[in-house]
Amino acid sequence: MSVRFVASKKQNTNGVSMGGFRFRVLLLLLLVLVVAMVDSVSGIGANWGTQASHPLPPETVVRMLRENGIQKVKLFDADYGALRALGKSGIEVMVGIPNDMLASLASSMKAAERWVSKNVSTHITSSNVNIRDGGQACSGLVVLGAMIEVMEHELLTGRRDENKGIRDEACENYRRSYVAVGNEPFLQTYNGTFLRTTFPALQNIQSALIKAGLGNKVKVTVPLNADVYESASGNPSGGDFRADIHDFMIQIVKFLNDNNAPFTVNIYPFISLYTDSNFPVEYAFFDGNASPINDGGTNYYNMFDANHDTLVWALQKNGFANMPIIVGEIGWPTDGDRNANLVYAQRFNQGFMSHISGGKGTPMRQGPIDVYLFSLIDEDEKSIDPGNFERHWGIFFLDGQPKYQLNLGTTNSSYLAPARNVQYLEKKWCVMKPSAGLDDSQVALSVSYACALADCTNLGYQTSCGNLDAKGNISYAFNSYFQKNNQLDRACKFPNLSMITRTDPSTGSCRFGVMIQPYYGGAGRIQKGWGVVVGASLFLLTIF
Repeated sequence: MSVRFVASKKQNTNGVSMGGFRFRVLLLLLLVLVVAMVDSVSGIGANWGTQASHPLPPETVVRMLRENGIQKVKLFDADYGALRALGKSGIEVMVGIPNDMLASLASSMKAAERWVSKNVSTHITSSNVNIRDGGQACSGLVVLGAMIEVMEHELLTGRRDENKGIRDEACENYRRSYVAVGNEPFLQTYNGTFLRTTFPALQNIQSALIKAGLGNKVKVTVPLNADVYESASGNPSGGDFRADIHDFMIQIVKFLNDNNAPFTVNIYPFISLYTDSNFPVEYAFFDGNASPINDGGTNYYNMFDANHDTLVWALQKNGFANMPIIVGEIGWPTDGDRNANLVYAQRFNQGFMSHISGGKGTPMRQGPIDVYLFSLIDEDEKSIDPGNFERHWGIFFLDGQPKYQLNLGTTNSSYLAPARNVQYLEKKWCVMKPSAGLDDSQVALSVSYACALADCTNLGYQTSCGNLDAKGNISYAFNSYFQKNNQLDRACKFPNLSMITRTDPSTGSCRFGVMIQPYYGGAGRIQKGWGVVVGASLFLLTIF
């Protein structure tokens, strides 16, 4: 749209002042420059997982989100405490449905209706939870664009009241709220377990939302791993959906597109580095140090842009060129693997924030990127089947303390704001007795038991506690079990091997934690049992 300025004070026949119009347009154009800068860096989201033995109180997490300017959050399930705390916070919420619920929701419309009633309708009406305003949530640019259109209409027609609803209509058309149906259900390692239940569950949840009167406000989406598409040529332009799931993908993508819903994808350069020893390390980051991939004259200097645009090409080839994309998960872990450390995590996440802050997008998809960092807080009860790093994706430790300096571009600070008023257990630790011997027959059994029921993923080659000696490893295992069991005396009763000390055994980069006080609030919160972490146990048995 071009705006032409005329040096005249003449009013048109309908009484709209040309001078007043020019002033308002000039003001708006100045505001556009400001809002454009804000919109390009605002709206960052975070994944808030709850697989922790000692979660922070939801109210504490919500306050932390707000103080860090994080405006949207993605939940992996409809956690009652989290949803209640998010009520009236102004934070947008994308609420998730776990994969293990897909079969029941796919086979029963009644089950879908009950889920929507309990986990969406109830929280919207009683707690005023903002179940994910999609996109940029009627960003300043959208509003300003609508306002300029209104004023252009006023100039041409002289009527102000006839189209006064344009602003509201622009925002209403822009808002799209989401329920995430499943989480990476087509992941190759699932061996097709959820292939035939994801789409029917998607349909039923959308139908239930419509029946509940939420069809125009809340849509469905499916967070998918980047392994659902591939490129035979190795370049983004060769992108297409995997041959073995192509028909399933088209079915889902068409449904999402028909319902004005986005494609949600999880992109993990770290996983590529973890699984492929030949993957070029620099290509995972955003410093421009990697040798670029040339795709028909377009250079790709980092994996994120190349991966993202492989999806864009896949959508385009199948007739969905303009489908919006949400990056549902992206991040870097800080422990549990030689490439999972604080230095790399800070480098990646800060690099990514700087990369998207200008709002330029990727070579194939210009504009701001809608993204959720993975993740907010560490989770010490996550499955470690993918690797020990799974429990260390947070930009905050389990106690809500920042791991490293990170400027999200959402506040005036270059540092993350920590959780406030966190309550800890006593400053005491369970360690191996100085008199205990490594040749004691109970050592291996005790360590295996402790690690199976606690968290020993910080131990291993080039991890934060990788430099501990054998006794240090044993002490770490004992303390992890002791802290997870709320420092009960009987949790430090390994036969003739352990003792409680008030001297902090932390050394170097290895932190012997003191657990936060347990949180029992939140009606409907599921208390999880402890599973046996076989991988960690077997690993530790080999260090003696």
